[in-house]
Amino acid sequence: MSKLTDVPKRILIGRALRSDRLGETLLPKRIALPVFASDPLSSVAYAPGEVLLVLSIAGVSAYHYSPWIALAVVVLMFTVVASYRQNVHAYPSGGGDYEVATTNLGAKAGLTVASALLVDYVLTVAVSIASGIENLGSAVPFVVEHKVLCAVAVIVLLTLMNLRGVKESGKLFAIPTYVFVGGVFIMIAWGAFRGLVLDDTMRAPTAQYTIKAEHQGLAGFALVFLMLRAFSSGCAALTGVEAISNGVPAFRKPKSKNAATTLAAMGLLAVTMFCGIIVLALTTKVRMAENPATDLLKNGIGVGADYVQNPVITQVAEAVFGKGSFFFVVLAAATALVLFLAANTAYNGFPVLGSILAQDRYLPRQLHTRGDRLAFSNGIVLLAGAATLLTVIYGADSTRLIQLYIVGVFVSFTLSQTGMVRHWNRHLATEKDPAKRRHMVRSRAINTFGAFFTGLVLVVVLVTKFTHGAWVALLGMCIFYATMTAIRKHYDRVASEIAAPEGPSDDSVRPSRVHSVVLISKIHRPTLRALAYAKLMRSDSLEALTVNVDPAETKALREEWERRGIDVPLKVLDSPYREITRPIIEYVKGLRKESPRDAVSVIIPEYVVGHWYEHLLHNQSALRLKGRLLFTPGVMVTSVPYQLESSEAARNRARKRQEWNAPGSVRRGPAVQGRPKEPSGTAGSSGSPAGSSGSSGSGKG
Repeated sequence: MSKLTDVPKRILIGRALRSDRLGETLLPKRIALPVFASDPLSSVAYAPGEVLLVLSIAGVSAYHYSPWIALAVVVLMFTVVASYRQNVHAYPSGGGDYEVATTNLGAKAGLTVASALLVDYVLTVAVSIASGIENLGSAVPFVVEHKVLCAVAVIVLLTLMNLRGVKESGKLFAIPTYVFVGGVFIMIAWGAFRGLVLDDTMRAPTAQYTIKAEHQGLAGFALVFLMLRAFSSGCAALTGVEAISNGVPAFRKPKSKNAATTLAAMGLLAVTMFCGIIVLALTTKVRMAENPATDLLKNGIGVGADYVQNPVITQVAEAVFGKGSFFFVVLAAATALVLFLAANTAYNGFPVLGSILAQDRYLPRQLHTRGDRLAFSNGIVLLAGAATLLTVIYGADSTRLIQLYIVGVFVSFTLSQTGMVRHWNRHLATEKDPAKRRHMVRSRAINTFGAFFTGLVLVVVLVTKFTHGAWVALLGMCIFYATMTAIRKHYDRVASEIAAPEGPSDDSVRPSRVHSVVLISKIHRPTLRALAYAKLMRSDSLEALTVNVDPAETKALREEWERRGIDVPLKVLDSPYREITRPIIEYVKGLRKESPRDAVSVIIPEYVVGHWYEHLLHNQSALRLKGRLLFTPGVMVTSVPYQLESSEAARNRARKRQEWNAPGSVRRGPAVQGRPKEPSGTAGSSGSPAGSSGSSGSGKG
């Protein structure tokens, strides 16, 4: 099996990297920006549209509120960025919001933040890819017809890219992200030049349409609620901001300074693009409706179900550059691609957070293990599986998915900033240096305002989005919280049970005697090897054990046993119902019952095969026996392997693969001194032959 999976694995994710090469995977700021900030940067492709969609409920006249909503989003973005710059300096270990909340507010608050972030990371992947599929589908009909299939395919592709390592995926993602950012800035600059200098009239393709308002003449509380709902939808532009604080360990030194600089650059770029697109959308008279088939009117008649409502950014680009122009095509392609790549923010945040939670025993320990490419592979695969499930359930529909969005991230924002306020209060109580105290007071003020503002937004989001799907995100948070609590209780219980006592205990007392039992079915080489090994152990008593399933075979075994003169007593267990496992288990339990202070050693001959399909033909009965014997106290199970010819051949093939040199490798000269030699592409096949670690069973065949 190792041989079958190793070659495709190396082709897909590359050669394994040594642990001491982890430093080579750290990111400079120019790569860290697209890796960790692709989500908030790409959100300008759909966040302005979400604002206009909500305002369209009151008709086109409500669009004039969008600049004020954009201003509120800008203030919130700068507040969050300024707050997180304090976080990355105070907590550079990569724990981010989880570490801040746990340290300053307690384990329950930390677990709440972790649950919120895990849910938000999964939603980031689902929303970003669904939105990208819809953007791409406007140009490629096949994508629209097979939306779910295409979305799942993109998730698989992103998963493979991230399994290759953060640095490699960052290089792949940097180009389209920078092309997208550059394209948006060119569009804003050219649109401003045409409108302010050339005095051109730019019109979006929907400029001549009108919108049928669902609720006309909104005023008072209804209008305020509508604006709050539009604001909460626009807050999608802030998702992913926290990923940088969670990914500080992935930055090059000085880590905190580089992370803070990247945060500032990300915030400035995101708000500039967001505001620019909102202004251009109003200037070019973009029209958006939640139900375009009936609410978007052309000459007083609904556009119909066949109408495809393009995103705001696409309509603005068509108005500024002209449909089919070079810049329009480049920006459209970059927008679709960067929406796919926005999911990479989650692919970098989720595995790191999962690793920290696993280290704290809230998630399975496997999530703390780095894979062949020094990425947290298990976390990447878990994220991909959860996002795929969500995408399939919601049919890759970004409109439905986005209602679940941003709840989790504002939970983490609020608790994190509250924790930072406590952090500064604790340090101010002991700090005497006036300069440092002034810095701490300023930082506390920033985090206090951040906690108040994000808490207010969280309330708005919950009120305006709860019935539209936000309850699903809250349910997901509760599920994560309960699961992680249960996992921690399990690990704590196991740790308590296996903790070594200070004084003598039953586990450290030597057994009175050791009773060895060798399981056999017939006399062959594996049996003889197992008997020889058992004799070497010098147990207090030794016997061979077989089960009488076929009387004729049992009689032949007795006769050959006596003919060979084997000096080990042979005990035969009757099995009238032709069972093998139950009689052996009952016999071993009987030995333990007669002498509770004795240890029973069950020795099982094992075939070692070299091909995966041979495992299906051998060792099944003993595999079941091992599983049952594990639950019997005082019983030790020992496998005595016997290597068949196929396993020897597999070992020789593995050795040849390790010693093989690529054509021209000799001409490349010696390895650079001081640099550790790169391991072979057949990592995992050396040592024991293929199949030896997974085979389990006896000579019962």
